[in-house]
Amino acid sequence: MLKKKWLVLFILASFLFSFCLQKASAEMEFKAEKFPFKEMQVQVMPEFDYPEDWPKNTPSLLVGQYGTIINKSGQDFNGKIEIPVPAKEKNFQAYLVAEFPDVNKPEVQRPYDVDKEKGLVTWKPKNPLKNNETYRFVIEYYSNSIKVADKKSFTYELKNNAEIKQLDVIFYAPMKAKDIQINPKPQNKEKSEYGEELFYYQHKNVKIGDSIQYSFSYKKDGTESTMAAINKQQAPNDDNHKGVSSGTSTDQVLNNGTSTESTNQKPIIGVGGASIIGIAIILAGAFVFMGLKGKPQREAKGVPKNNQQQSKRTIKNDSKSANAEQKKELRKKLLTGKIDQETYDEQMKKLI
Repeated sequence: MLKKKWLVLFILASFLFSFCLQKASAEMEFKAEKFPFKEMQVQVMPEFDYPEDWPKNTPSLLVGQYGTIINKSGQDFNGKIEIPVPAKEKNFQAYLVAEFPDVNKPEVQRPYDVDKEKGLVTWKPKNPLKNNETYRFVIEYYSNSIKVADKKSFTYELKNNAEIKQLDVIFYAPMKAKDIQINPKPQNKEKSEYGEELFYYQHKNVKIGDSIQYSFSYKKDGTESTMAAINKQQAPNDDNHKGVSSGTSTDQVLNNGTSTESTNQKPIIGVGGASIIGIAIILAGAFVFMGLKGKPQREAKGVPKNNQQQSKRTIKNDSKSANAEQKKELRKKLLTGKIDQETYDEQMKKLI
């Protein structure tokens, strides 16, 4: 009789334990609708830069998504975040997944996975997301979605599985691009002293499943990247280019940008102190988003180790090449606002 009681208790305990495990597992499942975006900023950059081993003479499309989500699940979340990406696009490469743990600190990379069948990039935040807490992140990826004919063209579509309170979309025209056409008509645009053009859109209260689609076309000879073209130029050593990482984004636009629209129109990008991934256009009218692309060392899962270490090996094998590469990286940091002119000059002196 006693054995039967113990058996019943054991079965009941096993059932309860299994139930609790299933419940806990379900609680960690990411449901996009429970994590709406307070804000999202998307930068679409054709021929901006190229990852390692990219097919020769093939234009790349780089997309960066900066998001701030809110945990509205009703409980703390300790699972993986899922963000839709066009993983089935030809030559798709996830390049970066990172989080912003502090407003005044740079991004911190996170290990990530790419599910090509579901079209998702997934990663787990370093710390659990508390209920009603915000979480800021960035993902970047490349794809070979630019069609080449008389003109180069592509279509960008944002697939959102959650509501977005404020969505800003920025298109960067490649350096030396001509006959640029974009549809729908942008709400605002800027042109820098380097000749790049930026096109801005802002959307409010985007609903789940809303169609956000743009078409972009242009003419451009060759496949030289914007960064390569800019690195050949010498940044002006004037007051406008000192301390480029300071000041508000609106200040930078008013001081450096040359708007092709009405000067009375308020810049549409205002992502609450955030700023955009950048290139030299940040110096001339872009709206700085906290961090910046550059080419940080990749330790995240999903990036082949040979790609992570290839540039290092090249530098070690050729000191002259190393010097040039370091100068290039310093130049990029200056252009993108990671360092100011004074720091740039000091570091360059050490390499001469």
